[in-house]
Amino acid sequence: MTILCAAGVDVGRDFLDVSIAPIGRTFRVSNALAGIRTVVNRLHRAGVTRVVLESIGTYGMRLVRALADAGFEVGIVDPKRIKALRLAEGGRAKTDRLDAELIARFALLMSDAARPIPNAKALEIRTLSTRRRQLVEMAAMEKTRLKQALDPEVAQSCRLMIAQLSAERLRIEQRLQQHLLDEPDNADRAALLQTIPGIGPVVAMTLMADLPELGKLDRKAVASLAGLAPHPNESGAKVGARHIQGGRPCVRAALYMAAVSAARSDKGFKSEYQDLRGSGKPAKVALIAIARKLVVAANAILKTGQPWSHTA
Repeated sequence: MTILCAAGVDVGRDFLDVSIAPIGRTFRVSNALAGIRTVVNRLHRAGVTRVVLESIGTYGMRLVRALADAGFEVGIVDPKRIKALRLAEGGRAKTDRLDAELIARFALLMSDAARPIPNAKALEIRTLSTRRRQLVEMAAMEKTRLKQALDPEVAQSCRLMIAQLSAERLRIEQRLQQHLLDEPDNADRAALLQTIPGIGPVVAMTLMADLPELGKLDRKAVASLAGLAPHPNESGAKVGARHIQGGRPCVRAALYMAAVSAARSDKGFKSEYQDLRGSGKPAKVALIAIARKLVVAANAILKTGQPWSHTA
């Protein structure tokens, strides 16, 4: 019987702490190209097949790409799951080395720890989508400051910043759209998505960039991945309210705004929204339900290749 050999990596700005399980070997290298090459070589020599990191930002992206290109199974895991394992083991001490060892044990225990890593093109698309959201958020903050500005010079500075941020957002959107449409069939996918009421070019672009699995999953899985699946809260005789959680916040936010538009459209989901409100659902809950209908519809039309129909 083959024994799985896995590695866990605690990623920092300057260093990578690596632990190999079950042999318990741990080492530290610099988080630079030379250090990443060392990690890949040492893991190959140790017979490692699976490598897991925490999803903590961009510091580990070069390592993730190098590991995937070298043929390792790579997993990027929610830090909450790693923390839960520490609590389950009764651990309290926390250092970079101990964290790497904990992540390595997680990699051994959890069969779903490793998932396919997006290729370089997909990662570039996601990076551009993230940058677009950052520019939108910065412009929104400047608009708030403009409303609060009493000094004319400060107000003019805010206007200049808003104009610059808007111009840069437009440039990034054009680059993002170009990258997306360069991919096979994406022009047709974008056109199909925009047949759904409430989904315009920006939301369609967000879905294709940040939810590339759309059209390949079942309705429950895609709703969960979008962060729009209600999770039960029950214990014994107690039946608590269900709440959405997890998923991809950027996708959920885009679909929520699309739901606001769709709920106002007679050709969209206006009647469904009114029915939900009439049954006593708060406005936000009703809009979340519409957002879930939107992502399920988007998944279905990309699967079938047929445009949206209200009777579908």
